[in-house]
Amino acid sequence: MKLMVVGGGGREHTIIKMLKKNESVEKIYALPGNGGMANDCELVDIKATDLDKIVEFAVNSKIDYAVVAPDDPLVLGLVNRLNDVGIPCFGPTKEAAIIEGSKAFSKELMKKYGIPTAKYEVFTDVESASKYIDKIGAPIVVKADGLALGKGVIIAQTVEEAKLAVKDMIEGGKFGKSGDSVVIEEFLEGPEISVLAFCDGETVKPMVSSMDHKRALDNDQGLNTGGMGTIAPNPFYTKEREKECMEKIFLPTVRAMKKEGREFKGCLYFGLMATKDGVKVIEYNCRFGDPETQVVLPLLKSDLLTIMQATTFGTLKDTEVEFSDGACACVVMASKGYPESYQKGFEITVDDDFDGELFVAGAKLENGKLLTNGGRVLGVVSTGKSLDSAIKSAYENVTKVHFDNAYYRKDIGKRALSQKV
Repeated sequence: MKLMVVGGGGREHTIIKMLKKNESVEKIYALPGNGGMANDCELVDIKATDLDKIVEFAVNSKIDYAVVAPDDPLVLGLVNRLNDVGIPCFGPTKEAAIIEGSKAFSKELMKKYGIPTAKYEVFTDVESASKYIDKIGAPIVVKADGLALGKGVIIAQTVEEAKLAVKDMIEGGKFGKSGDSVVIEEFLEGPEISVLAFCDGETVKPMVSSMDHKRALDNDQGLNTGGMGTIAPNPFYTKEREKECMEKIFLPTVRAMKKEGREFKGCLYFGLMATKDGVKVIEYNCRFGDPETQVVLPLLKSDLLTIMQATTFGTLKDTEVEFSDGACACVVMASKGYPESYQKGFEITVDDDFDGELFVAGAKLENGKLLTNGGRVLGVVSTGKSLDSAIKSAYENVTKVHFDNAYYRKDIGKRALSQKV
């Protein structure tokens, strides 16, 4: 089989390494991929949002199956376009991808079908939003309605901070058209849980749970990022909560989407919070999370391609989805200054005794050397029998990866190990 994976980050690198394990796979193309993936696939210099060129390439290259990983091409309708020319895909259609493409849509969906989430209102003008903020008070959450690379969420500690966030989005164009309307939510408290789930429109098979670390600095300080590290499984995701989520969130969401004529096939990401009033949905994503994928898929014992095809063809119910009992940790090594301004072009070297996995996100090949080419450069990943051993191994391996201006959080997994469930 000839496969095509659309995207170019650490998530895509992880997916490609897992797909390679299937013996029927002859070749994998990554569009556009990055220099750190060059040993695992063939890089094709086409942007993930250039739908016309992607479809043309897929047809000309006789692609047997495509994996559309990032949010942008999914929301733009790449799966629809590829299906139209007879190429089966892993990923939701444009109609289903709206569950991430519009936070207003997903909040209305949850309200309509009784899926637990934070109280909210949607606004398109600063004055009305400001009045609502005065009424609710702080802390309060302000979200850009559309896609914003995982950075369109502001947890405002003061009323003034919330109003400024609204003004920056609606009038200042901070997130472009994604911020033309904003969702303002009540602030929820409790441990966060990420659960990715394979879906074929009816059947839901959750993957092992994980915990993301969004803030740039230790102790959850600094700016929001795309994710500075992850651990799996998440100790806050107890058997009781797992049952609660399946009954009140996972199945109701997939059934609601089908009722709305937006059947969801692919990977549905549930961003959850375990509050004192039960588990509530913080957000949905219409695809694998990044860097959650980097700790979830290494624990998958079943064949990834087989599962992906089962979501596409509606046979997930009869397909094995099994994970190991171990644990996994990912520490993201970023360029100093991320998520704002940072320098690029520094050589990346790895010591010979490195014994983890490297999933590369922001790098390019130049004259045979791998150079930094992004904010989040790579994820250092280790598995272990316990969470503690996986975390220790990941940090040992971090010391064996080198590039100028590298920085990373020193506390990935600390909360999971120290806090009571």
